[in-house]
Amino acid sequence: MDFKLTSSYSPTGDQPEAINGLVRSIRDEHSRHTTLLGVTGSGKTFTMANVISALNRPTLVLSHNKTLAGQLYNEFKSFFPENAVEFFVSYYDYYQPEAYLPQSDTYIEKDLAINEEIEKLRLSTASTLLSGRRDVVVVSSVSCLYGIGNPSDFHENTIEIKSGQLFGRQRFLQKMTTALYNRDELDFKPGTFKVKGDTIDIHPAYSDTIYRVVFNGERIEGIYIIETRTGMRKEALDSLTIYPASNFVTSPERLHSAIEEIQDDLFDRMEYFNAIGKPIEANRLKSRVEYDLEMIKEVGYCSGIENYSRYFDGRSAGSRPFCLLDYFPDDYLMIIDESHVTVPQIRAMHGGDYARKVNLVDYGFRLPSAIDNRPLKFEEFERLQGQTIYASATPADFELSKSEGVVIEQIIRPTGLLDPVIEVKPTDNQIDDILVQIREAESYGESVLITTLTKRMAEELTKYLTRMDIKCRYIHSDVTTVDRLKLLDEFRDNVFNVLIGVNLLREGLDLPQVALVIIMDADKEGFLRSHRSLTQTVGRAARNVHGRVIMYADTITDSMRITIDETSRRRHLQEQYNISHNQTPRQVKGGVSKSLFNESPSPTIKDKDVVEYDLSYRMPQAKASEPIAQYSAVGQPMTTEQLNQEIEKYKALMTEAAKKLDFHKAAEYRDIMYKYQEKLG
Repeated sequence: MDFKLTSSYSPTGDQPEAINGLVRSIRDEHSRHTTLLGVTGSGKTFTMANVISALNRPTLVLSHNKTLAGQLYNEFKSFFPENAVEFFVSYYDYYQPEAYLPQSDTYIEKDLAINEEIEKLRLSTASTLLSGRRDVVVVSSVSCLYGIGNPSDFHENTIEIKSGQLFGRQRFLQKMTTALYNRDELDFKPGTFKVKGDTIDIHPAYSDTIYRVVFNGERIEGIYIIETRTGMRKEALDSLTIYPASNFVTSPERLHSAIEEIQDDLFDRMEYFNAIGKPIEANRLKSRVEYDLEMIKEVGYCSGIENYSRYFDGRSAGSRPFCLLDYFPDDYLMIIDESHVTVPQIRAMHGGDYARKVNLVDYGFRLPSAIDNRPLKFEEFERLQGQTIYASATPADFELSKSEGVVIEQIIRPTGLLDPVIEVKPTDNQIDDILVQIREAESYGESVLITTLTKRMAEELTKYLTRMDIKCRYIHSDVTTVDRLKLLDEFRDNVFNVLIGVNLLREGLDLPQVALVIIMDADKEGFLRSHRSLTQTVGRAARNVHGRVIMYADTITDSMRITIDETSRRRHLQEQYNISHNQTPRQVKGGVSKSLFNESPSPTIKDKDVVEYDLSYRMPQAKASEPIAQYSAVGQPMTTEQLNQEIEKYKALMTEAAKKLDFHKAAEYRDIMYKYQEKLG
């Protein structure tokens, strides 16, 4: 099936030229890498959807965090409602990795909570890719570069049946068990099956559809889709493919072989520790691995079984793990969104993982095989890349060099909005001038972002402006998740109109009411004042008709010059387009926010300007920004029972938000839950 793009609007501005240029570049077999330089608000996602539709290739869209991945997933689902749009991110609601700190002799045990909805979507992704479909878009965070099971094993444990086929009931049940499905007559959830005589009901791990297989002796009499609540038959099927209930599936033969290899490596490692005078490490490793082996033999898995993945995959020591990229066909297309952030993240993943695990191995907490359960090294990632489009408003040198000068620009916004005007002012009396600028913005009902170089400066400036009766707040890395999101909500609701921060880029702030961005110490060269950071910061004002930027500096650095020249170039092109097309810039207004699984608007969203494509979900059950209660309704300190009730309340809210793939809210509720747990002791 081909991709079918559904949209109520057509490409405008630079989009048609960008789409044609990208399609031509990708169809050129000698062109492996292409860069799309798309300014903020120019509709890069719609451009990508048109490119995917034109090329008709399986596509991986890679994002640097799962919140943005969730937004992209929702957008692509709306563009391709009749095609397979899949979502693949880390399935942890929260995750504390296993670690050992030798300096303090502290062992940190792994702690996690798995989101079943995301786990289902991950399995759906693998199943769809191995089904042979070509109309597939997978939106993923960089978790797709972490190890998952061997795709060959996943495919070999897929069960294919047909109505009327000779396929014994007992053999079918054995295959279901090998595919890691569990029999459960009471809790019929994804990844389980029920048996009643010759009738077997199956709840696939990757779908909400329930199937019924009816046997007549050694023959399959019928295959049906059944109604979830009533158990009545809805539709008869000629055939059915059942994919495994886990990405980490293996054969009994491979399991037996893996156990033997683990035992051999345990013996060798214990000999090594004893030889170098580390009997404590040898005994620690022996007790831990032998316990894991007993669990694997008895129930088929153990806590931390991923640390033995090399044995189950049949890989040699030091070899890369299988990952989602192995599930794609050779001609797939990769799109790296916000590549200036995503590519460095990919590059750093392996080093961070190795630094943590090497201590676990050196001190006898894990076998060396734990190091082979890892994300891809950057050079391994490059070997697995398909033809790639790098999308960014500020592409880095890496993307530009890989593209060999093939850079396609998307400068014109469909809304006609212009890049902001940039003004450079001296630092003398800058605070007094900032106060004047803020009051002017206030008089027009506009908001202001101010970026400083240090946390202390952000806090001190906030204190001063507050004394001057300016409604302002500061935000930086020391501000907790709960307070950060509360600040952003209040800023959107105009509770205050000046937000001061160190690195406002990390908040993903695309706020249409912001008409003025102030950059203090713009001439202090460094990461936060590099030309890419400055350009991204300037872009915060690009969604307002009256957007402007003031840089306070005593000299004009190379980074400032590049930013000013590039912004002026873009603004000139945008003005010329608007004049030639008789277009008037109009303020950005987004639709009502929606969750990923509930298409109805949230009733808590007010009718106000929101960022275009801002799909953040706000839960109606409670406000996550509410303060932590200290006392009960009668003014007495909360009892243990009341604290437990609050913990359960916010745990439920966290789980619900995570189901909706709203990870910001889930983290917010989690932090509130933790605060109540601290009070409980």
